[in-house]
Amino acid sequence: MNGYIGVSVIRHFICRRRVRDMIGKLRRNVRAMTAVRVSAALAFGLLSLPAHGQVADGLVGGVTRDPAGKPLPEVQIVAHNLDRGTDQSTVTDADGIYTFTHLEPGKYDVAASKSGFQKASARIDIAAREIVRIDLPLEADVSPTITKSSAEPLTDREKELLERIDRLEARLGAMETKNAGETPAEPKPAPATQQLEASLNPADVPGRTVTASANAAPAPKEVAPAPQQATAPAPTLPEALQEPPSTPGVDNVTPFAYGDFTWLNGTGRGTSVFTTKFFTPEIRFDTHFMEDFNQPRDHTMGGATESFRSGEFQVEQISFGGDFRWNNVRGRVLTMNGLFATTTPRNDASAAVGQWDVRGAYKYVSEAWGGYTFNVNHGLNVDAGIFVSYIGLFSYYNFDNWTYQPSFVSSNTPWFFNGVRIQWFPTNKLKIEPWIINGWQSYNKFNSRLGLGGQILWRPKEWLSFVFNNYGMGTDTLFNGAVSRIHTDDSVEVRYYNKPDNTGISKMAFSFTGDLGCEYGGGASCFKNTANGVKTSFAGWMLYDRFWWGKDKHAITIGGGMMNNPGRYLTLLPPINGADAISGSPYFTENFGDTSKMWDGTITYQWMPKQYITWWTELGYRHSNVPYWTGRGGITPPGGNNGVPNQYACSNGAASGITSSGNVANDLPNVEAVCGPLTGNTGISSVWFPDLRKSQTVASAGVMVRF
Repeated sequence: MNGYIGVSVIRHFICRRRVRDMIGKLRRNVRAMTAVRVSAALAFGLLSLPAHGQVADGLVGGVTRDPAGKPLPEVQIVAHNLDRGTDQSTVTDADGIYTFTHLEPGKYDVAASKSGFQKASARIDIAAREIVRIDLPLEADVSPTITKSSAEPLTDREKELLERIDRLEARLGAMETKNAGETPAEPKPAPATQQLEASLNPADVPGRTVTASANAAPAPKEVAPAPQQATAPAPTLPEALQEPPSTPGVDNVTPFAYGDFTWLNGTGRGTSVFTTKFFTPEIRFDTHFMEDFNQPRDHTMGGATESFRSGEFQVEQISFGGDFRWNNVRGRVLTMNGLFATTTPRNDASAAVGQWDVRGAYKYVSEAWGGYTFNVNHGLNVDAGIFVSYIGLFSYYNFDNWTYQPSFVSSNTPWFFNGVRIQWFPTNKLKIEPWIINGWQSYNKFNSRLGLGGQILWRPKEWLSFVFNNYGMGTDTLFNGAVSRIHTDDSVEVRYYNKPDNTGISKMAFSFTGDLGCEYGGGASCFKNTANGVKTSFAGWMLYDRFWWGKDKHAITIGGGMMNNPGRYLTLLPPINGADAISGSPYFTENFGDTSKMWDGTITYQWMPKQYITWWTELGYRHSNVPYWTGRGGITPPGGNNGVPNQYACSNGAASGITSSGNVANDLPNVEAVCGPLTGNTGISSVWFPDLRKSQTVASAGVMVRF
């Protein structure tokens, strides 16, 4: 018997015997066919291997299983040739079976992957005409598979398998007829043949390998079992990009982390989309539409740090940045674009002191500071740079607030400080925070002294918060270093109802803020008019009540406040002819003795379908004892701003060259003499005046996003 006939006879004999045994078992128990199908697939692969003298490929097959040992279908299998760098791929069938029937001899990495499971792989060395079975278990948490009773009818898949077995029987019968003359008797299986049979045994363990010689009958040998799990190591992120460890249960170490304080006015709700040990990003967008019922023709509104244009869609805030920390070093940066980038700096007069355009340097930054955390008590932070002010309770960023347009106590007080702050947390419910700053919302120092201030924040209960802000020592009057300022701003917030899962009313809370302050020295007096000074003070309050419903997704806030500010040092200057805190305006002076009494009220609805977005609408009314709000005629001279806002303007828009003496009636004849009478209208003043009104009603709506 030559080599070709020997190989063929042994191959056909072994396959016929083993496959008939398999068919018998399948007939008795169709539902336990997965392992049998693997062996059958390998048997077909053996039949398809070329005989002696032909190019010989190897065959690899096996089963993928889940942690419960159940076959796992639709698993991606890739056989990567390590020598050539080429890949062959296939997908396991419904019974978790895969086969590669034509693998060139060489070293391979066989890997299995499926969404929701860890990757499993094994490295093998395949010789010519070698059969290798590798089962690849995948580790994952999956729902247990429910096994059917044997009494249930066969599934379509099981019927298909039986049909394949019938075809296999027919093929074996044809092989027996063809080779009847070549096999007079069944030879006794050699030991190598017994090992090959074992490799095709459905009950055998995964990972049995059979090899065949190139010039003789197959002589399979048993090799060490493949590992039960050959999982490629999961990629490891750098430590800085990993999520910070979570604190199980209640966090009584981190300040104010013991409760949920996202209900507070001025405090942003929700958490960041993602965070790492090194960085937590923050992105904000704030777009609105406002309609001033005074209908100013130049679309310009004044008297607030949140309301600027009428009858238009405007983007108030565009901010990117976040918080950085590593090994106790910390920092924060948040850019500021949109209307805020120009409307906030224009209220700072300190930029007129000395050289360098600090407004231009800082206008696109709302926060930029770095510092260090000392492990003292519950933390001791020392930070330097530009940081937000807490005076006035409301946040600088509208997304965090109960209303869009806060009252004067908030709108007219600082949004930022430039200097150093020290945050000491003696307990997880108390913060003591001193400030050493350039001045009252100022990039620069106004005169000879820095400002000193601080905050005490106490949250004894999850439903109660107190904040006390104080400022003093600063000399914040431009070019008058003899005037000093002091101010106190104190708030209490109470959540008096909390059922967050209610579809009806789910939460109710209120906030109350009271402010007192004054200037003294250099012609100013805190309490009354004296020979040495004119009463220059500030007194104000605001009260807001808010209720949520629909599991905190809807909220309405009603409230308002008032202020009395003789001397007008905290009354915002309307942008008449482009005026700002440096230039001043002859049409609205801010001298000692000038009165300013105002009150307002708002009703605000907010819809918060997700923690990252707020849709809102608001109706507000504001009133002043003096003409202050923009009227129909607007506050822009004919032809636009003339670039000299500290001078009276003529009716043609030109500058008159005359500044304010503090009394418009006294100034008017001089201005008219410069501007001259209107052509054809002798006797009518040729001086331009802005249209200012004592009241303002505004309807507005918008959307705010924070990630």
